[in-house]
Amino acid sequence: MCGIFMDREQLAERFAEAASMPRDVVMGASVITITGRNEICIENYRGILEYTDLLIRVQTKSGQIRLSGKNLQIEYYTNDEMKITGRIVQLEFTDGRKTG
Repeated sequence: MCGIFMDREQLAERFAEAASMPRDVVMGASVITITGRNEICIENYRGILEYTDLLIRVQTKSGQIRLSGKNLQIEYYTNDEMKITGRIVQLEFTDGRKTG
């Protein structure tokens, strides 16, 4: 009976594949669109954790997105989407758990 038991995420992934639906719709996954080095849009985020002109940290369902650079600015945000502009130097994904 191996492989019969699945967690919710695995079940949602299989459902998305079977229904030919995008994973971001079924699983609430974040969608990140980068335009050059000066613009990024993040969809399906949960909250803004830190916001300076050098670092922006955003919480998502699966962890955190760390965006570092210069002159970073959140141009707009809604409940579902945000647009960040500035000189993007680094984009990092973390699991969001505190260590130590």
